[in-house]
Amino acid sequence: MASDNSFDVVSKVEIQEVKNAIDQASKEIHTRFDLKDSKSKIELEGSESIQLASASEHTLKAVIEILSQKLVKRGVSLKNLEYEKIEPAANSSVRQKVKLVQGIPSEKAKQIVALVKESKKKAQASIQGDTVRIVSKDRDTLQEIMGMLRAKDFGVALQFTNYRSN
Repeated sequence: MASDNSFDVVSKVEIQEVKNAIDQASKEIHTRFDLKDSKSKIELEGSESIQLASASEHTLKAVIEILSQKLVKRGVSLKNLEYEKIEPAANSSVRQKVKLVQGIPSEKAKQIVALVKESKKKAQASIQGDTVRIVSKDRDTLQEIMGMLRAKDFGVALQFTNYRSN
């Protein structure tokens, strides 16, 4: 009997890389001439969100740009960030919360499963919590499915983990 091969499709944010990017962005904000007295701050709140604060919306946008550059350099996809609306804070300053999206949302997982079924390849896809497991007897089929998933944009960054060939 032929054995099954499988891999998991996940969407994770590496928290340590986010911390490093925040540290680098904070250093740049405190040394940049145009942002020196803007009272801008970037703080990581647990492992779910980042709190941004600044003197005005204009400087907040500059802070977001700096943070985005640092995150990309550290290999964190910007697709896993969900920006909430800008809200006023004390002393006419503004703040914004940025959620870190962990896991594949159920509607995106359903789209992935549907795409695998529509491809007519000999593979099964199943949703397991916030991951999708793809199983097939043929390794080449799994490689083709990985390529197909990379080519399509689901709105979240996808990683392929737990590759098993028995």
